[in-house]
Amino acid sequence: MRERPIVAIDGPSGAGKTTVSKRLAKLTSFTWLDTGAMYRACALAAQRAGIPWVDGKSLGKMCADLAIAFRREGEEMRITLSDEDVSDAIRTPDISMGASEVSIHAPVREAMVALQRKMGEKGGVVLEGRDTGTVVFPDADAKFFLDAVAAVRALRRYREWGEEKGKTYEEVLEEVLQRDIQDSTRRHSPLRMAEGAVYIDSTTLTVEEVVEEMLRALPLPVGRTEGGGKP
Repeated sequence: MRERPIVAIDGPSGAGKTTVSKRLAKLTSFTWLDTGAMYRACALAAQRAGIPWVDGKSLGKMCADLAIAFRREGEEMRITLSDEDVSDAIRTPDISMGASEVSIHAPVREAMVALQRKMGEKGGVVLEGRDTGTVVFPDADAKFFLDAVAAVRALRRYREWGEEKGKTYEEVLEEVLQRDIQDSTRRHSPLRMAEGAVYIDSTTLTVEEVVEEMLRALPLPVGRTEGGGKP
């Protein structure tokens, strides 16, 4: 029996999962676990090791031995790979697509899911990703599917890194749509809404409005936040 709840937040790229899950974890004093960042770290490690993202067998062996961890720096949660902070290195369009490619392989997902379950099994954790409520913790105490229309999700990504990378909005939109197809049609753990999950469309909602809706669904009383902003 878990002493504290497990909260699982799934959804497509650009829906606002990272921003919202961080805020929710802070308000509840839970640990934030970005499962998507773990797949990004796997893609980065493979790229550095010269392992093609299509080589599922080699990727699985590599991922089983990866030393991935999260650590808090002030109010920020950072991800490390063999004690190296790779929080910024994994947030590139190339690694984002790489994460989607490596995640289609069963050996990779098995290794990552085992690590994610170990990290969150005691509860008091907010997980975000694409299969946290369907595969990692189908028995999570609270499950959410955070969504938004593709045009808005692409605009968020464009504002986040598009201009800096010399991308047009149209190019970012195409990448978002391509990622949607990859995530929802992959053979292993495709993106879908978990049974019993609360569906939230963040298209026109602020971060606080999304978080408030989640707080109301949690099986315990928690605090509230002030201020606003788009996911």
